Amino acid sequence: MQAGFAFSKLADRLASLAPVTADDLHLLADMASTIAHLGSRQTVLRHGDDATQCCLLLQGYLSWQDAESADGQITSIHVPGDIANLHTLHRPRVDGNLIALGPAIVALVPHRFFHDLSARSPAMSRALLLMLLTDHAIQRNWTVNLGSRDALTRVAHLLCEITARLQSVGLARDFRLPSPFTQSDLAAACSISPVHANRTIQELRRCNLLQWQGKTVMITDWPALVRLASFDPTYLGIRPSHEDASSHLKPLTAEVALV
Repeated sequence: MQAGFAFSKLADRLASLAPVTADDLHLLADMASTIAHLGSRQTVLRHGDDATQCCLLLQGYLSWQDAESADGQITSIHVPGDIANLHTLHRPRVDGNLIALGPAIVALVPHRFFHDLSARSPAMSRALLLMLLTDHAIQRNWTVNLGSRDALTRVAHLLCEITARLQSVGLARDFRLPSPFTQSDLAAACSISPVHANRTIQELRRCNLLQWQGKTVMITDWPALVRLASFDPTYLGIRPSHEDASSHLKPLTAEVALV
């Protein structure tokens, strides 16, 4: 595909999950879509909607939020290359609110395109299925994160996950990334109070694991952050050829001293 092609991040995402050929990926060039520039906190889909289009994220971050939660509980976060509502290909009814975390650019693609794509290419059909299964695996891991990890480990694990997912589509290679959220968003994603979220970030800073300045997060000690989080990226389904040669995404088991 041509460099700079608008949907190159989707191509990267699919190729990170399954073997696909250049001919398979070229089929994405036939994608009809409407490009939408979203403002921060803009709602893309609302609970109860019947979706007829898939929301492909090109830039920025999207989040699913619990429609019943008074504090806007975040139940998942999507990065560029993700199809945030891929499941609506099979069940159009929307459960939750899909909201932009900061400014974002999305492509709204008719369901019909992905159904046709699956019929034309078994490899792309499998890649889309793996993307959907990975979404479910991420959701299960979020449940574990909230149910069995303390606040510091929750935040560390979430930052590791976001970084690994960005790197699988060629972003954040230097461990510098646009912040996926405000500290209030972080609290909503990790089910802690905003005050606790702030203290947790300060602790990660004090341990020299990251810097968080304005809208940029810089992870300054990736191996130590991975150890703290006990982060094993296997559930993300990233193919080995899409991991860095340094193997920095592999799990590390040693303890990090928080002193």
